[in-house]
Amino acid sequence: MTGTTPYDAIILGAGGAGLMCAAIAGQRGRKVLLIDHADEPGRKILISGGGRCNFTNINATADRYISANPHFAKSALGRYRPDDFIAMVDRHHIAWHEKTLGQLFCDGSASQIVAMLLDECARGPVEIALGRPLGEIGHADGMFSVGNATAPRMVIATGGPSIPKLGATGFAYELARRFGLKVVEPRPALVPLTLGGDEALFSALSGVSAEVVARFGKTAFREAALFTHRGLSGPSILQISSYWRHGQPIAIDFVPDAERGWIRAGKRSRPRATLRSLFGAMLPDRLAEALAERVALPGELANIADARLEDVERRLAAWSFNPNGTEGFAKAEVTVGGIATDGLSSQTMEARRVPGLHVIGEAVDVTGWLGGYNFQWAWASGWAAAQSL
Repeated sequence: MTGTTPYDAIILGAGGAGLMCAAIAGQRGRKVLLIDHADEPGRKILISGGGRCNFTNINATADRYISANPHFAKSALGRYRPDDFIAMVDRHHIAWHEKTLGQLFCDGSASQIVAMLLDECARGPVEIALGRPLGEIGHADGMFSVGNATAPRMVIATGGPSIPKLGATGFAYELARRFGLKVVEPRPALVPLTLGGDEALFSALSGVSAEVVARFGKTAFREAALFTHRGLSGPSILQISSYWRHGQPIAIDFVPDAERGWIRAGKRSRPRATLRSLFGAMLPDRLAEALAERVALPGELANIADARLEDVERRLAAWSFNPNGTEGFAKAEVTVGGIATDGLSSQTMEARRVPGLHVIGEAVDVTGWLGGYNFQWAWASGWAAAQSL
């Protein structure tokens, strides 16, 4: 890039959204410069899904995304669907399988997805500059400049601050503010919750997991919960963390399959049993013991009044935890919040007040559930922006 080099578009960030946008724009004949300060592309792709990349979810519809505008994601997700990305994966002969809840993974390695996207970029005039600081970014006379490169269009695809050890920063928000775009307060999402005070006693259960229903307000997820030395994790907790607000409790149903009145029924069939033994028939041993200790109704069931047993049943179905925080952006898979959608076109991802500036992927205030939803947003938003580059 000696002198001033003109491009049709400059894309900042070679993650999933940036790679997808560059590939599609390049295949439309656009001369694209894709820049990233990291020395390798697709870092989050490479570590995702335990190294096998949960690259999409067949249930990726807009109602499974969090945003100040819950309708914003409909356009992009509706025009580039999971089947479209699966077709690309199939064209590259990448074997994949479906796990639970519509989650699709590579049979082999996440590196196959990165290699696929790079190959797609190579099918058009896409120049990729890795390990290169972005330098000075300018905008004048309808042209954007990054270092010595210029273009009439620029795409912010630098993600959010989650997983900083991979080089993630809040750069997208700083840049957005420079261009007059609003930012919805970013916070960690899909992140373990921490417990303090009396609830810190649950740290003795570190490593114990159980299938539960985790609730916050009207939102609920049924998947595994995992006790850690710092608090709570596991899929159900990661899911609910995206909705949780500091200072408010979450509720855990430890016995989602139990029929109403199951404890009283246990008392009738096994009057000499204890709550500890009754819990142990439905829960991991250490968890059953810990919950029985906290219920603090020792002795045989025959000696406990039905009304008190009904209270225990209600408590087990909505056990209240008061997290004192999260494990932060360092452990968060994604970010809730980001560049506000009210300043963007849902069709083209273009900033309404800054013609030629587009924002895609995690940098936008659109956050998906756990299980491939955020990658599908990266592909769909990148594809949508590429249509107008």
